[in-house]
Amino acid sequence: MPETAGTETLRARLTAGIADAGFAAGWHAVRMLPEPAARGAFDRAGRWAAGRDGKGTRQLRANLRVVTGGALTEPALTELTARGLRSYARYWQEAFRLPTLSAERIVADTEVVGLEHLQKARDSGRGMVMALPHSGNWDAAGVWFVDFLNGPFMTVAERLKPESLYRRFLDYRESLGMRVVPLTGGPRPSTEVLRDWLSAGGVTCLLVDRNLGSGGVPVSFFGRTATLPGGAALLAAQTRAALVPTVCQFTGRGWRLVFSPEIPVDGTGRLKDRVVGAMQSVADAFAGSIGQQPEDWHMLGRIWPDVPPDPAAGAARDVPA
Repeated sequence: MPETAGTETLRARLTAGIADAGFAAGWHAVRMLPEPAARGAFDRAGRWAAGRDGKGTRQLRANLRVVTGGALTEPALTELTARGLRSYARYWQEAFRLPTLSAERIVADTEVVGLEHLQKARDSGRGMVMALPHSGNWDAAGVWFVDFLNGPFMTVAERLKPESLYRRFLDYRESLGMRVVPLTGGPRPSTEVLRDWLSAGGVTCLLVDRNLGSGGVPVSFFGRTATLPGGAALLAAQTRAALVPTVCQFTGRGWRLVFSPEIPVDGTGRLKDRVVGAMQSVADAFAGSIGQQPEDWHMLGRIWPDVPPDPAAGAARDVPA
């Protein structure tokens, strides 16, 4: 008997409700575990995901082949991919447990590279746009950043379904000291909210290494053409805020933040051209830090149009040049 539209809607709601319940249970259960046990469990999950060789794993391996310039043997690339999945699993383990960790511990266990660039931008009295890739633990970085600023910063969150799951992530990040606006569905467009915040001297942190919309600007990223969202550079240009590339990494003990020098977005010429040039500089800054510790770049999605996921085990492999 064919499903009705009402049946399909009910099934979708049930699936979404199960997802929310699963996240809620995970948050509760992982917080109850001793930290070494939680780390060990998630590390094993990362190893299991690597052995399963799903589509995301195969895309990560293809992406890392580009990042390493094709210099690794296939066994070495597979081992790097496994480290990457273990790093990604560590991010989720920490995300579940982060509200139980004190800000003092996170600040003490965070190494900072290029702090002078951040201080120079802050001392200018303007707003700041921190442009980040999906690397390391950006939530832990947010805790450090709130402490550094002695106040909140603003970020944007994709509106997840069901609404209860979105609210759970929203409450979690706001409990860390962040102010979060929804990418879509808010009372005002997120870009308007961010412009007002930056014009008043506020700070925003935006993940910009993958373009999910229809726009974006072309850049050369690890020697191949990719499209990155241009919103971070556009906001900086419109509000005279400082645009500062920032890369998060893991260390054995804790975390590392790498700040690059401010990227200029003012000057003569068309705004569009200045935005494209600024995002190219952001891509170059990302490549420098990601290339030094590629296992912490959690990019299981497609970045380059001509770099699809590796074929499944046993299939013929056409490796990008």
